[in-house]
Order: sequence, then C-alpha cells, then structure tokens
Amino acid sequence: MSDTVDNKNAADKAVSDIMEIEDSKMDTNPDTNRLALAQMMGSEEFKLAEKKLKRKLDIRLLAVMWLIFVLNYLDRNNIAAAKVAGISKSLHMSATQYATAVAILFVGYVLMQIPSNIFLSQIRPSLYIPAVMAIWGIISACAGVVTNPAGLYAARFFLGFVEAAFYPGALFLISSWYKRSEMGVRSAILFSATQLGSAFSGLIGAGIQYGLDGARGKPSWRWMFIIEGSITVFVALCAFLILPDWPSTTRWLTPTERAVAEWRLIEDAGQVDEDDAHWGTGFKLAFKDFRLYIFAFIFFCLQVASATSNFFPTVVGTLGFNRVNTLLLTVPPYFVAMFTSIFNNWSADRRQNSSFHVMWPLAIAIVGFVVAAASLNTGARYFAMVLMIAGGHGSNAVVLAWTQKTLIRPRVKRASAVAFVNAFGNIAQVWTSYLWDDKTAPRYALAMSVNSAFALLAIVGALVMRLILQRANKKLDAGGAGVADVMKGESQAAIAGLSEEERNLRREGFRYIL
Repeated sequence: MSDTVDNKNAADKAVSDIMEIEDSKMDTNPDTNRLALAQMMGSEEFKLAEKKLKRKLDIRLLAVMWLIFVLNYLDRNNIAAAKVAGISKSLHMSATQYATAVAILFVGYVLMQIPSNIFLSQIRPSLYIPAVMAIWGIISACAGVVTNPAGLYAARFFLGFVEAAFYPGALFLISSWYKRSEMGVRSAILFSATQLGSAFSGLIGAGIQYGLDGARGKPSWRWMFIIEGSITVFVALCAFLILPDWPSTTRWLTPTERAVAEWRLIEDAGQVDEDDAHWGTGFKLAFKDFRLYIFAFIFFCLQVASATSNFFPTVVGTLGFNRVNTLLLTVPPYFVAMFTSIFNNWSADRRQNSSFHVMWPLAIAIVGFVVAAASLNTGARYFAMVLMIAGGHGSNAVVLAWTQKTLIRPRVKRASAVAFVNAFGNIAQVWTSYLWDDKTAPRYALAMSVNSAFALLAIVGALVMRLILQRANKKLDAGGAGVADVMKGESQAAIAGLSEEERNLRREGFRYIL
C-alpha cells in the first residue's frame, strides 16, 4: 500500500514540477512547448504520466468506441435475425430481394468511407462520430416501419452510407493515440464488438421474438429495428461528452498529458503525427503506395471469407431447431470468435508479427467451410460453424492494424489508407449476398467453396506482404536505403527539440512489422 501511495505522490509531484516548467518557459510555438515539456521529464516521471494517460484513453476512447461499434454492427446485421423472425414473409420478399436488401447497405458503405475519413482528419472526432451515430440510429429505427421491399432498400442504403463513417474513423482515431505495439490488441478489442454485436443480435432477437411478437399489432422483426435504433441514438448523445479529439487538441487532458501523448508517438515512429500535408497530398501519397493495394486485396479476400455473418442465423436454421433456439445457437460461435480475435491480436502485438497472425485463423476457417459443406451430421456441422465464424473473423483486425502500422505518416495518408482498405474489402459484401440461395441449403456448397478459395488467397497475400516488408527492412539494415526511401514519400517532419543527428537516428531505428 505504501508503494502505491509513494508512486501516486511521485506522479503528482512530477505533474506539478512539469507544469511549473511549462509556465516559466513558454515561447511563441505551443507545439514546441509541449514536446519540450515531454523531453524534460525523467524516465520514471514519463512512465507514470504515460500509464495515467493510457488508462484515460482505454476508458474514454477505446471502451466508448467499442460500445458504439457493438451498436453499429447490431444495427447493420439485425436484418439477419429479422429474416428468421419473418421479415421476408411480412414484406413478401423473394430470396433474391432479401439478398438485395443485405447487399445494398454495402453500396452506401463503400461509397462514403474514404471521403468520411479524410473529412474526419480535418475536424473534431468528438463531434463528428456521435453525430453520424445519432443519424444512423434514426435510420435503423425507421427500417422498422417500412411496408415494402423498396422502403427497406432505401433504409438499408442510407444506413450503410452513414455507418461508413464509423469503423475506419475509429481505427484512424485509435492509431492517432496508441503506439504500434499497442494498436493491434486495441484494434482487436474494438473489432470484438462485431462478434458481440452479432451475439447480442441473436439474444435480443430471441428475447423480442419471445416477448414482443404481435405487441401493438407489430411483428417481432419491426420491434428489433425500432428498439435497437433507439438505443443507438441515446448512446450517441452520451458520446458527445466523452470522446477525445487529437492528442494536441483534446480539452479534457492536462498539458502534461497532451505532451506525453504526442511525444510517445514520436518515439514510436520517429516523426510527428501532425498534418504537415494538405489532405489532397496525403490522399495522393496513399494511392501512390503499391502496398495499399496488397492490403486492400488481403482484406477483400477476408471479407469474402467472413461474409457468412450476413446469413449466419439462416445457416444455423438448417440444423432444424425452432426460431428462438436457432437465434440462441448463433451466440456461442461469436463469443468464440471474439476471444479468438483478441488473443490473436494480442499475440501479434507481443510477437511483433502480423503476417502469421493473418494466416492461421484463415486456415482454421477453411476447415470449417469444408466440413460444413461435406457433412450433414448436426454436431459436426455446428462445430464447423464455430470454426468458420472464429477463423473468418480472427484476422480482420490484424490486417487493418497492420495497414496503419505500415502506412503511417502523414495523418491524412493513414486515414485514406485504412478507409480505402476497409471500403474495398466491403465490396465483397455486395456480391457474396447472392451466394446463399435457399435452394442450396443445407450444404451451401457454392458459398462454402468460394469462402475457402478466398481464405486461401488471403493467406497468400499476407505472405507476399511479409516478403515485401522483409526486403525493405533488409535494405535499412544494410544501409542501402534510408527510411525516407522505403516509406514511399511519407512525412519526414522535424522533431522539435532534437538535433538533426538525433532526428536521423530516431528515423533510422524504424523497422516495419512483418
């Protein structure tokens, strides 16, 4: 107990001392002041301040983003539970019309991601993200009152258009606060919200099906949209007060915490994370980097392999259970997927390796696809469903974190890159919706074969990217190229308070994560 008190007193004294330095040594450049403030801190003082900062971020940034993403995925994928609850019958929809309702969301989703992320890099995230969340909550609730397929198409399209702002924006914001060694596991924790959202969709759907079917003359699927959309709007209003902006502009951080937030990112990448590039320049830098397209290809293949989620309750329904039990049986595979994803990304961070952590979950998913298509045994098929969900989702966060660990600076380049990779990958969600024709049940041989093939292609893509980055690191080790050469035009902004020689040493210490 005394050690804890001593550490707290030391941290408080450090903050007090640094604040005195800041007040007495202010010059005309606030950015220089902040960075100089961090450089003057002792090692123990810096670690204590950094620990306090990360605790704040994990609560006010990561935890809130996680909750928002649960609702994001719930509002996006509740149509799968709605199918089991009878939406196709109520709206007189054919299998093709239902597939179109699923697919059309991703048309809007793909169109808006890159413009939204570039826009986000220029404004306050604490205002932008909650605002779009409130809008998509309203749209999701409106889906509960549509009376024909055309109305559902419109609601789904605009839902995707607005929801597009969130996931790439959340990843981009996380990468603006956490170091590369911290980003993977936090990206996985964020991504685990998709599995929990899918699990909750089954639980909530089962509860609404059991308790509200026919209430006030409405079928249960309408209550699903209305209740879940209303919850989203409420959480959005709370998020306005909690989320941070950028390290240099977040108002609820102390000056010391802002200094520490910026300096630790500089130490990690050897350069500042400010936008010294116009958004157009950063956009061009991203699209001139050939590695962007390899990451996009990998993520596209991953999204094909994990597109089962859009039809998972229907797939589970082929086991022959009633509606409530079918929805409940969708829950365990997503919990397994959540823990698999978090463990996989934690391991990727700890081992400083991304490529192999993309490959092994996909190999597991391939086993699941093959067994599901080959067997009609109930136990074997349900086990295969667990494998296909856990394996198909286990690599997604690794790829997006790896993209941002590789295409780092300037800020707009990173924002454009992660948005493009996520948008391009989600094109897969448009056409894969038509693979799950009811006539091919229960084996869904075509869908399972396509999923297996694209999972294998993603494994090959990850291996290719590993070899490319390995080659770049060897050039740096041999001194045959500088960091500026291998980083494909990324920012080389000066670090305040360091000599040119010290800046060069920091940059030359940079190596890509394989």
